[in-house]
Amino acid sequence: MRHFALTALPLALIACSADNATGQNVATEKPFKTSVIADFESPWAMAFLPDGRMLVTEKAGEMILFDPKNGTKIPVAGIPPVDSAGQGALMDVVPAPGFAKNGTVYFSFSEAGPGGKGVALATGRFDQASDGTTKLDGVKVIFRASPYVEGNGHYSGRIAFSPDGKYLFFTNGERQKFDPAQDPKSTLGKVLRLNLDGSPAAGNPLAAKGFHPAVWSYGHRNLLGIAFDKDGRLWEQEMGPKGGDEVNLIKPGLNYGYPLASNGSHYDGRDIPDHKAGDGFEAPKVWWNPVISPGGLVYYSGDLFPQWKDSLFIGGLSSKALVRVKLDGENAAKADQWDMGARIREVEQGPDGALWLLEDGGQGSRGRLLKLTPVQG
Repeated sequence: MRHFALTALPLALIACSADNATGQNVATEKPFKTSVIADFESPWAMAFLPDGRMLVTEKAGEMILFDPKNGTKIPVAGIPPVDSAGQGALMDVVPAPGFAKNGTVYFSFSEAGPGGKGVALATGRFDQASDGTTKLDGVKVIFRASPYVEGNGHYSGRIAFSPDGKYLFFTNGERQKFDPAQDPKSTLGKVLRLNLDGSPAAGNPLAAKGFHPAVWSYGHRNLLGIAFDKDGRLWEQEMGPKGGDEVNLIKPGLNYGYPLASNGSHYDGRDIPDHKAGDGFEAPKVWWNPVISPGGLVYYSGDLFPQWKDSLFIGGLSSKALVRVKLDGENAAKADQWDMGARIREVEQGPDGALWLLEDGGQGSRGRLLKLTPVQG
């Protein structure tokens, strides 16, 4: 049985400190209070609806309508079959820009199909009956990664809408196959720009060069977070190989190098040339070695933590951390890294500016929903 609590956790005072190749994280007291709001089964993503309720996805394939005010959980029917082996899951969930009028929800999931497995993008219309039962009506898959391949890793599947609401950006991981990230015909290892109906957007920068018409940027590995900042820049974080986790500023048509360039190495010990000026690849703005294993990503624009405006927040899986990256125009720098004591899969900004975290629920981590609010002075 799932359970739910509204107890506040004792505050751990000392944040982790780690020197690394591109800067350092300074040990400080946590400037936030951590409250446990609910518990889920290996949650993957969350999204707030206009009325303050949330949609939460769980790895095995369940979507849940959750009310933070009273702890009510209602299963959302209509989700297609999910292949959740390995890194497979019911993945991202994001309300459409016009959700208040049309109730459309976008979500991603891993599935089996011709040739193997892959990540799919789907839509459905949110519908809640008078008796409280909830479903997505008219669910349809509007885009599938190509090709589908064998294996259970690096699906990615993150979703972000352009600030004008006209386009959808969708990440496809390279599925632990390396070379597809550089293959112009494949969508694997790419950031894609789509119309809201899932078709490739007109004017994508590489179509005239023979690339799949949906490709916006390429040379990526496992892209587990994308977010737009206040000025419309698109930021992305991805898990590197052995070393070399990255935050990238995504620009149209650029090649981000993998597997030809990375500040990490292959897991079998083979070297990958580091990023260097003039190599033809776009280098990350921030990178980590040792790694943080980045999960979710959110751009912070709230008022509850004014000192953190114009920052990216990243969930750390193997690092069991919440990581802050400070932005300055097109530049980025490491700022803070707090030990959260559990694998953090997802980070979101709440309507009031609070930060919300989902623990991964794997490798001994509880799948809790946490709310971070300022420490009252």
